[in-house]
Amino acid sequence: MIPGLIFLCGTYILSQFYRAFLAVLAEVLQADLGAGADDLALASGLWFLTFALMQIPVGEALDRIGPRRTAGWLFLIGGAGGAVVFALATAPWHISVAMVLIGIGCSPVLMASFYIFSRVYPAAMFATLGSVMIGVGSLGNIAGTVPLAWAIETLGWRETLWGVAGVSALLAGGVFLSVRDPARVGQGQAGSVLDLLRLPALWAIFPMLIVNYLAAGGLRGLWVGPYLSDVYGATNAVVGQATLYMGLAMIVGTFAYGPLDRLLGTRKWVIFGGNFLGTLAIAALALFPLAGYWPAILMIVVIGFFGSSFPVIMAHARAFVPPHLAGRGMTLMNLFGIGGVGVFQVVTGRVYAGVDGEGVAVHLPYQAVFAVFAVTMALGLAAYLFSRDRVD
Repeated sequence: MIPGLIFLCGTYILSQFYRAFLAVLAEVLQADLGAGADDLALASGLWFLTFALMQIPVGEALDRIGPRRTAGWLFLIGGAGGAVVFALATAPWHISVAMVLIGIGCSPVLMASFYIFSRVYPAAMFATLGSVMIGVGSLGNIAGTVPLAWAIETLGWRETLWGVAGVSALLAGGVFLSVRDPARVGQGQAGSVLDLLRLPALWAIFPMLIVNYLAAGGLRGLWVGPYLSDVYGATNAVVGQATLYMGLAMIVGTFAYGPLDRLLGTRKWVIFGGNFLGTLAIAALALFPLAGYWPAILMIVVIGFFGSSFPVIMAHARAFVPPHLAGRGMTLMNLFGIGGVGVFQVVTGRVYAGVDGEGVAVHLPYQAVFAVFAVTMALGLAAYLFSRDRVD
């Protein structure tokens, strides 16, 4: 399984890159295409929403035809094809179309890996393996910071996207050649997403899946760039540095979360404690948006670190999912996790546009966006308190 997992990890690196690169591209897209913060919020939200909606058919495909063809074909058509559309864009709506295609392409890559982990490796190792995959894959976050800013300055943003499209196509080919599908189980057992939705234990976990990546994904995917540029006058290079700090924090946070469920004997309280601290950080950013550049960077880094609990939450939910529904179970959880970010990227874009206007202090629209994140995360934490703890 190792060569296939290496190529899947490569596609996941690009998936992380694609979900986060708009923050660094914001300045050049504004200059070349007239794409404002609300346009990019819509495009970013469409990526997350498309990614989320694809989880249901991806789950079916993983259980029925396996990860090789599911991840290979979708990443080739959507990932590489969407990057080509992006490189050819001449209007803001072209960016939205490209992000929809890229969302389709990226939708199966992490879940294909999680499906293999769930089917091939010991259950107690799931959170750790998932954390390693996400931690290494988060190098895509790093690629979407200072290296991307350098590539844009050196090569141009269109040329950079053409290069990314070529790498995407090569990785898709590697998936076709190297991934081995696990043997199917439960051929005689019927089942669907509806069977999963009938499991009461999952309902208290869904809210946590919705909010855990909300602030981290929203800020890293878009809002860090416009916020630092408008409020603190940050240049494209400075935004790249700030997003690099946040990306590194997300990698470290992912690895830190990975073994904690086995070390502490609990998943629920590892998840709750980390996300509670992340909620405090986004609340602080909402209350004090003018505290200064470095205090803002500190809060952004804290949000990235504590917002990286997704593998442990997936392990918590997976413990209640029957083996023959592993693919559909993993992707259903991912739907809630990514769908929440997608919905709130669109919502926060509307909130920003509703507050922004002539004569309005430059920090107020961002303060409203951060407040939406903080309140929503607090509500998700409250619902998660009713979940059942379970470890393998």
